[in-house]
Amino acid sequence: MKTILEGSRVIAETIKMIKPSVVSAYPITPQTHIVEDLAKFKANGAANYEYVRAESEFAAASIVLGASAAGERVYTATSSQGLLLMIEVLFNIAGMRLPVVLTCANRGVSAPITIWNDHQDIMTLRDAGWIILFAENAQEAIVLHLVAYKIAEKYKIPVTVNVDGFVLTHTYEPSVLPTQSQVNKYLPKYKPQKDEYLNVENPVTFGAFATPADYMDIREELHNDIKNTQKEIGQEIKKVFKLLNVREKISQKEKNLIFNDNGLVEYYGVKNPKIIFLTMGSLVGTIKDFIKENQKEKLGVLKLRSFRPLPDKIILKMLKNAKYLAILDKNISLGESGVLGMEIKGAFFNKTKIKIQNFIVGLGGRDITEKHLSKIIKIIQTKKDQSVFIG
Repeated sequence: MKTILEGSRVIAETIKMIKPSVVSAYPITPQTHIVEDLAKFKANGAANYEYVRAESEFAAASIVLGASAAGERVYTATSSQGLLLMIEVLFNIAGMRLPVVLTCANRGVSAPITIWNDHQDIMTLRDAGWIILFAENAQEAIVLHLVAYKIAEKYKIPVTVNVDGFVLTHTYEPSVLPTQSQVNKYLPKYKPQKDEYLNVENPVTFGAFATPADYMDIREELHNDIKNTQKEIGQEIKKVFKLLNVREKISQKEKNLIFNDNGLVEYYGVKNPKIIFLTMGSLVGTIKDFIKENQKEKLGVLKLRSFRPLPDKIILKMLKNAKYLAILDKNISLGESGVLGMEIKGAFFNKTKIKIQNFIVGLGGRDITEKHLSKIIKIIQTKKDQSVFIG
């Protein structure tokens, strides 16, 4: 089903075919078009889910928590301050092992007020116990939402799919939607086991009071289960790309470049790069165009689709003989550096001789251009090692 639709509409069409039983969300820019489309589907008789209007994002998160605990497939979406308002409930959703799927249309957070894209909002969810995935474009958003439900319902771990606000949510681009029969086959109707949902005939407890004797063991179990999803997330992403028959094809202009994709991490660039960029989301497309036009620079880019779990061993393996790694963060842990930069440096400590440098880019929606990428190439080859703001 080839189409050209707004990114938000593509996501809404995908969710409609996934057939959640309950949808609840509160409008917030730039997420609003997603839930507006879902509301229209319901009003027009094109969908059968319960569309529950909430008075806030906190309420929306609470509604899907309750519906999921009752054994239903659910969906919600938010952005920026809305995610912050949900955060208490989102910790509970993860701790209760509920397979909720949430779309975050990434946007900077206040103050000062911004409605444009960066990844500051989702970093507040980093330690909550959610699987966190990032899409480069609308096609990947389709794939990742299908995979999100597959993984969430199998492992009983909530998943958020991140799409860059406006850059993806409000842009029209070509994409291939699955057919309803393909979705039905890949994601059959959700049927939790009798001890996995609230049932008066088989009483269970979610989020019980935990003493020190139990709390740490429960958290360790969730931690290990998230880490253990890595391999399957990668396999499922590749499976859905194959199902939809959509893979990036090398053009004549790219004949000297290669793709290497294991699902969690994708490499694009020359065979033996000197400098590798590492980042997440729509920025990858800009970097690919830059690499295509500057092949003599021996460049490559690693696209990270999964931020949680963090596939650090896979990233390290894919770096191979590169000399420099430029980590581009569209967020900042104020007073320190970019979150991805901190984590990669920590994971790679004493494991590689490659020079790693963190660059803070695109905060509050500031454009990231080829000029900025050229500047990064020059800076990373100097002796400086601190985080650098570019733009």
